Amino acid sequence: MGQLDIFGPRRQAAPALPDATLQFVPDFLESGEADRLFAALRERIPWRQDQIRMFGNCHDVPRLHQWFADNGMSYTWSGIRMQAVPWIPELVRLQAQLAASTGHYFNTALANLYRDGRDTVGWHADDEPELGVNPVIASVSLGATRDFRLRHKTRRDLAAHTIALTHGSLLLMSGETQTCWEHCVPRRKRVTEARINITFRAVTSATVS
Repeated sequence: MGQLDIFGPRRQAAPALPDATLQFVPDFLESGEADRLFAALRERIPWRQDQIRMFGNCHDVPRLHQWFADNGMSYTWSGIRMQAVPWIPELVRLQAQLAASTGHYFNTALANLYRDGRDTVGWHADDEPELGVNPVIASVSLGATRDFRLRHKTRRDLAAHTIALTHGSLLLMSGETQTCWEHCVPRRKRVTEARINITFRAVTSATVS
């Protein structure tokens, strides 16, 4: 099945990767709108600093985060239970904008604050059972440009790929992307400014409290 071009000429060529469907819109948000949204989210989101246990020791998660969802949902990853906090108006507007642009309704949003280039997220795939088969993931980036790395889970003959996620951009991942590929945001010590990433998902079977 071919890639659906929902953004027309605004879409920028993303890597044509086997077993993946990617669409990248570098100017999804106009510059001034992106500036205002970055400032509002950094101020208004009640950011969490959680810890994760690795090899018997507790370490700070190398970024701040918060989870928003409809109907008081919660979910757990790596021993961290995330109870949804109420949507804030800025995210409600962005949620509606994404629904109008993509044709998909996303009922959850995971916000991550990378305070500078030392904050990171390791290799993983958004392939939790709660997301269903071939989930659609909408990733909106604000602030500092960070590298988004992709590598195939099984085909080591395929080189890893990098997409520079810029201020106000949208990366839409669908099809078999999460089944076949992993992604990460690697540490970049030269980056001194903050980045906020909002990852919208449609969760089908999270715990409702």
